Amino acid sequence: MNFIALKMLVGDRLKYISLVAGIAFAALLITQQASIFTGYARQMGAWIRDTNVADLWVMDEQVEFVDDFKPMAETKLQRIRSVDGVQWAVPLYKNYLRTRLPDGTAVQTRIVGLDDATLTGAPEIIEGRVEDLRRDRAVMINIANASTTLALKRDGNRPLKIGDRISINDNEAIVVGFYRATREFFWDPVIYTTYTKALNWAPRERKQLGFILVKAQQNQDLSQLQERINKQTGLVAYTGDQFSDKTMADLLARTGILINFGITIALGFVIGVLVAGQTFFNFVLDNLRHFAALKAMGLRNLAIIRMVLLQLMTVGLIGYGIGLGGAVITGVIFSRGGLAFDMPWQIPVFGAVAILGCCMGAGMISLVRVMRMEPGIVFKA
Repeated sequence: MNFIALKMLVGDRLKYISLVAGIAFAALLITQQASIFTGYARQMGAWIRDTNVADLWVMDEQVEFVDDFKPMAETKLQRIRSVDGVQWAVPLYKNYLRTRLPDGTAVQTRIVGLDDATLTGAPEIIEGRVEDLRRDRAVMINIANASTTLALKRDGNRPLKIGDRISINDNEAIVVGFYRATREFFWDPVIYTTYTKALNWAPRERKQLGFILVKAQQNQDLSQLQERINKQTGLVAYTGDQFSDKTMADLLARTGILINFGITIALGFVIGVLVAGQTFFNFVLDNLRHFAALKAMGLRNLAIIRMVLLQLMTVGLIGYGIGLGGAVITGVIFSRGGLAFDMPWQIPVFGAVAILGCCMGAGMISLVRVMRMEPGIVFKA
């Protein structure tokens, strides 16, 4: 029976190819768009993961995402260090400051100030040494930004190099090295320096402390430490994952990305149902006489159902494989041009369930007609 079912399936090449192509397109749309959405979502917390050398991030309770600068008083740092269960705590500055390149180009940048003594939270240095940040007026630039956002456009698009002098909020700074970082959702360049220099360059405010990185004592329960910090200081403490999730949730709500990609993914599902349903229904109609003949020879409805399900699974798996392969290939190609693309194992699994659901939905519609069919129609003229 399985051989007969597959023979019926590929007998009409045009309908068979149409079925596979429709399912493949739906699979491509679902998995590709879900992977792009995941890529953008992960970019929203990329800087947190790159900087996540501590157990907890402490900040003002009104901070909503990673670049939402709501400073705290410097005295909060000492209060955090006095909380039971804290091994060490260091300050971290991050805020937007206007930067002027050597050719006079003005660029909005994010300045990160690391603790002068420990340089906790430093990125992956690829040119120079992290200790060079302690030098007078020293800063480090993202190697990717050096030839793009921070390139000297009035000087033949020349990339920034070590030794170049830039101006940060009308304060001279010297490039002493380059670092590598994960691509972020926000495009403004990130420039690293020490905490003291960052405060000196920033506009004068009564409160300037952005974040406090906290390392818990050994065997300390983080949830209990978070609760103590919240109660004793009036601040809020998050783990790196919690802060990343909070940033992602806030930005998704602000930008509407979730709704846009959700509509596209749902559209792929609808296309799969409609194309597979209509094409397979026509396929069943064209083969009603064959099914009737099999029933007239004594084949039971259960065997007919197995034949139809085999046909559905076959075109579903082939179409899904083609669509998933197309999504991976296009994602790899376009990601080289800056497209956010990240396909964890959950996406192929979700895509397979969605596509097989489309096929099963189409099959149920077709099976109703087959089950109601009278074997006697095979003898009608």
